[in-house]
Amino acid sequence: MPYLPAFIAPARFTDPAAALARVREIYDNSINHLRLAMQRFVSGERLPGHVRACYPLIRVQTDTVARLHSSESAGLSYGFVAGPGRFETTLSRPDLYADYYLEQFTLLLQNHQVELEVGTSAQPIPVHFSFAESDHIEGDLSADRRQLMRDMFDLPDLAAMDDGIANGTYMPRPGEAQPLSLFTAPRVDYSLHRLRHYTGTAPEHFQNFVLFTNYQFYIDEFVRLGQQAMMDPSSEYTAFVEPGNVVTARSAEMQSDSRPTNLESDPEFSDLGKVPPRLPQMPAYHLMRADRSGISMVNIGVGPANAKTITDHIAVLRPHAWIMLGHCAGLRNSQRLGDYVLAHGYVREDHVLDEELPLWVPIPALAEIQVALEQAVSDITQFKGSELKHIMRTGTVASTDNRNWELLPDNGPQRRFSQSRAVALDMESATIAANGFRFRVPYGTLLCVSDKPLHGEIKLPGMANHFYRQRVDQHLRIGMRAIELLRAEGIDQLHSRKLRSFAEVAFQ
Repeated sequence: MPYLPAFIAPARFTDPAAALARVREIYDNSINHLRLAMQRFVSGERLPGHVRACYPLIRVQTDTVARLHSSESAGLSYGFVAGPGRFETTLSRPDLYADYYLEQFTLLLQNHQVELEVGTSAQPIPVHFSFAESDHIEGDLSADRRQLMRDMFDLPDLAAMDDGIANGTYMPRPGEAQPLSLFTAPRVDYSLHRLRHYTGTAPEHFQNFVLFTNYQFYIDEFVRLGQQAMMDPSSEYTAFVEPGNVVTARSAEMQSDSRPTNLESDPEFSDLGKVPPRLPQMPAYHLMRADRSGISMVNIGVGPANAKTITDHIAVLRPHAWIMLGHCAGLRNSQRLGDYVLAHGYVREDHVLDEELPLWVPIPALAEIQVALEQAVSDITQFKGSELKHIMRTGTVASTDNRNWELLPDNGPQRRFSQSRAVALDMESATIAANGFRFRVPYGTLLCVSDKPLHGEIKLPGMANHFYRQRVDQHLRIGMRAIELLRAEGIDQLHSRKLRSFAEVAFQ
């Protein structure tokens, strides 16, 4: 017999704040039930049955294809269902997603003038997703007790976490509701836990604009600029966070203990709030603003597998944009080392997304990102008009999963890159752009030419180090300036209709 939390009756709402409050109540009730049961289990107590608690659910039903437009929602590409029917999704972490959920609820009510139904779903919360940041409970259990845990609690079910909705392959069964969001609650929880593992920082620190790089030089410069901003009392940024959740507050707000108050110790990083003994696989750094519109920067390392992995997980945070800043091989003889490449198309030879996003799907350039990046190059370099063409080229970027493509004997890659009119080659940009398209996250790419292997200019250690240090500061400032421009323009038009299908989920 299931051991369940106290029942909270489903209810209908026309007030988005009240609907969010009910979501919080159900979620908190479920999480507390699981945590208390786990504490009893760890202490050796016999539980009265299989422990189960389920995610909150929100449902909306409409019988018309028509929708009302308000001044706030008229220009948005999200916030409405595709047509008549019943739509629902499970929800997680209302503490983290409060502002996001409130916006989605508000838009649904404005666009459809129907009630929002909030209740408890039938989707169990895996017990691992109920643990607090500091919990490492399984390490305290004997092998027999760990085995018994599988019978007493719900564990993560991968079948509830696939990306069929985002991929456009999900088909509801007869009588089943259509989805309201790209991600189910278990899928969100899975990614939130993986983010902490891969980046060494809590999901709470991630900002709504993300820069990716594949070189530590960029991170070193970002850290320098972040620390510099924290010494400026007038800075728009409030805190700088490094792996291990090391928080540096802005000087005007500096306290004797700058460790985050909502996080506790984590053996994986020795002591939370302190520099970890080793960097995680893809360390993240966060220049934070009070409205979460600051900048997160992640060193994804080299290769499309890492690029896919990290964007798979950051996507659940629903950022407003992500941009790749990295180095590339220039494929044209007219290019010089240090020139910039603004990608307006991609050749995908990375292979990591072929199953999720077929190669025949075009990955379009997004005007808002392109304009911001071009303007940022001009603002930082002070080149304008035709002068700008001397240092920046717009064209197709090819991404490959073979770092030594130029050593292949049949010249096949060179032929394909020539036929595609590619002007630059790297290993990550097409993956990041393709996953942005797949997850409806606005994307862009600005690369810097660091070598020209087809023209005999290959990287040598001394030359490479000199080049990187010389160009990194400018390149990073361009990326940060582009984000400033996007932020100033407002995010309402940023989530392009190019990223959304004709039968799209309502949530951004």
